[in-house]
Amino acid sequence: MTIKVNPNILAWARETAGLSAAEAAIKLPFKTSKKSTAAAKLQAIESGEKSPTPSQLNHMANVYRRPLLTFYMKAPPRTGIRGTDFRQFPNNRAIRDNALLDALLRDVRTRQEMIRDMLVDENDFETLDFVGSIGMNQGVAHAVDSISRVLRFDPLLERRGNADRLFKQLRGAAETAGVFVLLMSNLGSHHSTISAEVFRGFTIADTVAPFVVINAKDARAARAFTLIHELAHIFLGQTGVSGSPSTGKPTTQHTRVEQFCNDIAGEFLLPRAKFLPHIEVIDSHDTDALCDTIKTIADQWSVSEPMVAYRLHRLNAINPNTYNILKMESDNRWHQKLAQDRESKRRGFSPIRVKQSYLGNALLGVVQRYVRDDTLSHTKAATLLGSRPCAVEPLLKSFESKQKSFVSKEV
Repeated sequence: MTIKVNPNILAWARETAGLSAAEAAIKLPFKTSKKSTAAAKLQAIESGEKSPTPSQLNHMANVYRRPLLTFYMKAPPRTGIRGTDFRQFPNNRAIRDNALLDALLRDVRTRQEMIRDMLVDENDFETLDFVGSIGMNQGVAHAVDSISRVLRFDPLLERRGNADRLFKQLRGAAETAGVFVLLMSNLGSHHSTISAEVFRGFTIADTVAPFVVINAKDARAARAFTLIHELAHIFLGQTGVSGSPSTGKPTTQHTRVEQFCNDIAGEFLLPRAKFLPHIEVIDSHDTDALCDTIKTIADQWSVSEPMVAYRLHRLNAINPNTYNILKMESDNRWHQKLAQDRESKRRGFSPIRVKQSYLGNALLGVVQRYVRDDTLSHTKAATLLGSRPCAVEPLLKSFESKQKSFVSKEV
């Protein structure tokens, strides 16, 4: 039995998955024979010479990471899954990298739409008035004030603990305000890992269920900056994907917006009023002294060293070349640390705790509430949590245990 579909859909699905015909044929149930290669058999289907079987379509849906219904559309859809792409030179990324990113964003949008529908059905449902509440014409200071009021966080406070503690505090405040904050970097396995060079963060600026996704592969000390940057997009009412800060002069509206959000995050985490005294004593020609100063500031304010360097660049204390060198050195140190962590496979690491940390309390809290009320099946809960149905209960029980422990400490 074969099925009649638009062959253009098949080619589009493969190409947007970042696979050549030869690569896809290896993953799909096509076998090379004396008469034809596996790739040639796939291309015969994509050209319309032959029609696919139901089994072949199911395999394509899995390999190309597309819903089966996609292959029954009349024509390939217009690509808009990323929202606005604020990254510098987004089309210069490898096809596979962007394909994995788009697959990840499809997953996020599916979860967000499910959460949104669930919240809208609640009797006490209210929209969030801070989404889209500011404009670029109001300036950085206004944006910082708006975000700090919603998060109930004073940017001038210096006692922040370490970088992890600061991020947890800001993330908890954002989730309390109604924003879902997730850490994600792959599609369920390390084979689909997306590096921080491909994307740093992603936002869905929805007034019911706004989502912020932070790349889990980025340096831990950089997460607070990315979170505030993405929150700035939400306050501007913008859905889109962001990359690393650039020293280039903005030439488009998208890059101007991205720099504006970087400046908001910079002012929020390193307020100019507190930061200026450091700038006055900096000698940008003394590299060793500069690195020491940057490390001191980063430790004092619980932020990453590249973020301090970027702030110095934006305040004209160091030139773009110096910033890029400092950032490259810091990135190399972070990648070395990741490699060491992988090799050591630190003992005592709980996969459930890691998964729980990545999902965030806001998402877990909604899923836990609906599952316990018997209004959400374990199958749908698994979709929201990015897990298998059998893993839902262990995740929820771990979350409940953590919440009870937190309440008992408060009491």
